[in-house]
Amino acid sequence: MPNPLTSPSVFGNVHLGYIVVETEKFADWRRFGRDAIGMHLDDLTSDAMRFRLDENECRFLLRRGPAEDVTALGWHLDDHTSFDRIVARVTGHGVPVTWGTEEEAALRGVERLLRFPGPNGLTQEIYTKAHTGPMPLHMHNTGFVTGDAGMGHVAITSKKPHQVRGYYDTVFDARLTDYIDETISGVKLKIRFLRVNERHHSVAIAAVQRLPVNPIRTRVQHLNIQVAELDDMTNSYLRVKELGFDMALGVGQHTNDRELSYYAMTPSGFEWEVGWNPITIDEETWEPTTHQGISIWGHTPVGQTIIDKLAQFKLGARSVVRREDTVPALSGTGIQDD
Repeated sequence: MPNPLTSPSVFGNVHLGYIVVETEKFADWRRFGRDAIGMHLDDLTSDAMRFRLDENECRFLLRRGPAEDVTALGWHLDDHTSFDRIVARVTGHGVPVTWGTEEEAALRGVERLLRFPGPNGLTQEIYTKAHTGPMPLHMHNTGFVTGDAGMGHVAITSKKPHQVRGYYDTVFDARLTDYIDETISGVKLKIRFLRVNERHHSVAIAAVQRLPVNPIRTRVQHLNIQVAELDDMTNSYLRVKELGFDMALGVGQHTNDRELSYYAMTPSGFEWEVGWNPITIDEETWEPTTHQGISIWGHTPVGQTIIDKLAQFKLGARSVVRREDTVPALSGTGIQDD
């Protein structure tokens, strides 16, 4: 009998499919997601709404609750074999799994829904099929890039980046794409970029170098979606500003994936990156490297005050004594930097 802990790789068969957000600020999110970012909105009930980027019924599910944060990541598996391999890995390491109810699967527009614990309190959900919604979409953009690359990426901050990397390697066979070393407000950060398919990264893990602190309140520091045309990015940037939402970073270009993007502040307090034209990975030739700084140009902070910086330092100091769950059974001793 094959050992589930050493089963064949699922790399390339995994795609970020949807993101679940818990919030009480439905009115603000409608304006942000539909009117500013330009996504298609479906109001479901007084306690749930969805945003769409493409034919899938759900790319963002917003549930009513106090967290003001991302609570779950949904991963689309190409086939039942890959799904079963991941289930065997998780349960083989002694980690419990929970099958989603029919109602939960319907809210997400998926079939064969299963969930299990993830780092930073982010529940990981996997499924094998996404339902399609009615067309046409009512969006302010010409389109979003999803497909084989998934719907974008998430970035998290961690006091235990090696364990988080180990987790995504164990569960999804994630590969290291590259690193960025950056200094922000005198704090040195190292960011690790992990891919599970041709997209440059689906998960980025940032950590303060040699200090066990985490200055970010939310489970994700930012999430990213990719627009089809450059005009889609610039027009949404203007709408964000005109509608009065805060901008975290102005337009710029990243050093590693070469994506042009900006970062807006969501109503829940984490950042939302809208990007255009990142590179895709050629598995035959790609070699991980380290880049100095996150941006070739731009990405200038907008509106940050000394009070904001002090609040982040205070939050980081408090995090020293705060437990961070990396799901040790799946992260193990972690993967050290290459």
